[in-house]
Amino acid sequence: MKMHFLAALLAALSIQATAAFAEQQGVTDTEIVIGDVMPLTGPPALAGIAHNMGVRVAVAEVNAAGGINGRKVRLITEDDGYVNTRTIQAARKLATVDKVFGITTVSGANQGLAALPVIEQTGVLTFSVMGFSKQLYEPVKKNIFVIGQTYDVLFEELTTFMAREYPGRKWGIVSQDDESGEIVRDGFERAAKANSLQVVSRQIYKKGQQDFSSEMARFKRDGGEALIAGGIVNENVAMMKELERLGLRVPTGMFYVGRYPVTLELMGPVGNGTFWADYVEAETGPKGAAFMDRVRKVVGDEEAKKANRFTLTGYASARTMFEAIRRCGKAVTWACGIDELERMNGFDTGVMGPISFSKTSHFSVQKPILMEAVYETRSYKPAQ
Repeated sequence: MKMHFLAALLAALSIQATAAFAEQQGVTDTEIVIGDVMPLTGPPALAGIAHNMGVRVAVAEVNAAGGINGRKVRLITEDDGYVNTRTIQAARKLATVDKVFGITTVSGANQGLAALPVIEQTGVLTFSVMGFSKQLYEPVKKNIFVIGQTYDVLFEELTTFMAREYPGRKWGIVSQDDESGEIVRDGFERAAKANSLQVVSRQIYKKGQQDFSSEMARFKRDGGEALIAGGIVNENVAMMKELERLGLRVPTGMFYVGRYPVTLELMGPVGNGTFWADYVEAETGPKGAAFMDRVRKVVGDEEAKKANRFTLTGYASARTMFEAIRRCGKAVTWACGIDELERMNGFDTGVMGPISFSKTSHFSVQKPILMEAVYETRSYKPAQ
């Protein structure tokens, strides 16, 4: 009698557990559905297409290995065109219509911030890795996890590295007239103070500016011998072209937001030897090259030509989410996924530094990686 009662109790508990698992959106007995939101059209598509490629590679690899604990992964991608209202619509669709389990990224910094209310309200496990605002991780948001590095730390590391490589130089910095520019300046000034740099030129340009003839002329007039270019793509290209026109070749440092092969194409030979701060591996370094070989195997040689540093961020975000799901075993829930991410310490995706989170920090602060541009191959190699 007792044995029958125990068997019935275990069966009831099993049924209840199965029902509980079934209630978790985006998870069935055979499938886990995830989504991503990114710009696939317009100029920012340069980043979005590459990032999506990285997510797709991660999905293809995990499915080829049998899925996550027997469940295959299905990806739904939404194009927001880098427009805040479309980001909000896309996040809401993924969460409430497609009912995904997780979102691997929510486009850029401003777009992620715009979609924050929807993400928090729906509870969908969400990563932000393409761009991120401090408001996404301070204070901690229960279901949001960020992977990256702040601009100020990147520019501090970059400036310190260049100061060692080129001692005794006179320095200049040109940065944007907004919050991001202020953060860039903070990092540079910390490095300038720590390394006793002689800064002879500090200039701020207006967002959207295209002509940098006056800024570069002033930099030359001030006797500048090393430059921190705090623009994105077009701004830094314009600065380098103007330096070339003035016959001024100086060590120049920039950061990952504009680190694309096309940036070097636009700069021309003057871009060779420029220094870049990032937190993902250089595509021509040992780890980066090995990863790119895997990308080509999944998407083919032709599509792989569109890969760039954002392909690595897409892969890292998806791999990290998959690892948390794997650790949950068969009982995949948002609560378990969050718990496993908060326990994560030193997870290696192979494309950047180890990833770690905690209950008090949902921001995995990645180690800066410095690299040097190679114009001939339109690529970036690890800096010596």
